[in-house]
Amino acid sequence: MNVSELIGRFHPLLVHLPIGILLLAALFQLLALKPKYAALHAATNIALFWGMISAIVSCISGYLLSQSDDYDEELVSTHKWLGIATASISLIAYLFNRWENEFAKWVILLMVPLIFVTGHLGGSLTHGSDYLTKGFSKDSTSEKEIKPIADVQEANVYAEIIQPIFESKCYSCHSKSKKKGKLRLDEPAFILKGGEDGEVIKPGNADESDMIRRLLLPRNEEDHMPPKEKPQLKDNEIELIHWWIATGATFDKKTKELEQSEKIKPILVSLQKEVKKVPPDLPQTMIEKADEKALQTLKDSGIIVFPVARNSNYLKANFVTVDSITSNDIALLLSIKKQLVWLSLGQKEISDSLLTPIAQLTNLTRLQLDNTSITDKGLVSLQSLVNLQYLNLVGTKVTSQGVIQLKHLSKLQAVYLYKTFISSSQWSTLKSNFPNVTLDTGGYYVPILETDTTIVKPPEKKN
Repeated sequence: MNVSELIGRFHPLLVHLPIGILLLAALFQLLALKPKYAALHAATNIALFWGMISAIVSCISGYLLSQSDDYDEELVSTHKWLGIATASISLIAYLFNRWENEFAKWVILLMVPLIFVTGHLGGSLTHGSDYLTKGFSKDSTSEKEIKPIADVQEANVYAEIIQPIFESKCYSCHSKSKKKGKLRLDEPAFILKGGEDGEVIKPGNADESDMIRRLLLPRNEEDHMPPKEKPQLKDNEIELIHWWIATGATFDKKTKELEQSEKIKPILVSLQKEVKKVPPDLPQTMIEKADEKALQTLKDSGIIVFPVARNSNYLKANFVTVDSITSNDIALLLSIKKQLVWLSLGQKEISDSLLTPIAQLTNLTRLQLDNTSITDKGLVSLQSLVNLQYLNLVGTKVTSQGVIQLKHLSKLQAVYLYKTFISSSQWSTLKSNFPNVTLDTGGYYVPILETDTTIVKPPEKKN
């Protein structure tokens, strides 16, 4: 390391001096405008002098540091010229203030925003362009994790497994904004190119790769990567990088295309998160509003109709206020069949014949028929409800044979069958026909705990 490089490395330390001293000078100048603080005028001049000197020294050390080419050239250039501008303005402010020029206060006023902007760019060079705002980001964490992968064998190894590790643990020192050791790890071409000491990976030979060697060094070693004060890679992350390099360090292959040892297989599986594709409770397609006249007719008949959610044109209908439901009442629903997704007919005298028009309401996702008079015969009509997800048959006369008729409804998620004509011996048959459907049998038993309060009443007296 030569003398100029040594001086340059003092820049991050020296640069804080002019920032603090010049801002203090600006505060003195502001206070000195009031008569009772007029004595601060002399202190302002002293602060401007030493702030100017330290700003010039910081510019020199910063220039020497920029010669290392470890930083983004464009950002360094902007920071350099703003630093020179700040030092120049501080010199002018010192001279004007010493000569008691009336423009001194305006020059100092211009100097303050220059200090903040220049300091921000310096922070961006050291910590990344988002260092000031990342703490407010919802996705910001001190240590990013690899996002769970739906199918790790189909994942692009570099883009979905290796690059997130580099982004989390390496980009702060080896990316566009900062190229420590002239090494960048944010793009494939730069990874293969290496840094000032040559290549960092040897595709197909992980054990001889400098990257792996540095990762495995003791944390206190100077060449250990990342630096000991930075977040460290976990053992599994090092194993994944080692495996990627050993299998050729490719940038376009999927996991299934690379050889996988017994050691790496469980690590890959740990990245995978099973994603169960559950159809949404509401259709995802947009739908036009239902006809206002049709809605009014339904309301006049006592049928309650309202949107399933705010700002949605999809509707739910409830017959709770209708005393006696007829086929004409059900037929009225056909005028809104595009928009109708939830229908509640529970606790009503619904016969099998009334389910025939309901079969035309093919957008239904929820249907409540609990405590009605329907039987297996009526369930035949429901086979056309291809979007049905939830079906409530509690307190009806249906049997297992009738329910099995609905096994072809691929979107069905839950069927409620408490107090039906299904015997306990038939549950295994039902479950085998509906392997991915929740069959709720009800009749839950809540155990009595010792801490529960038990009320004991005397038996009623017989007359």
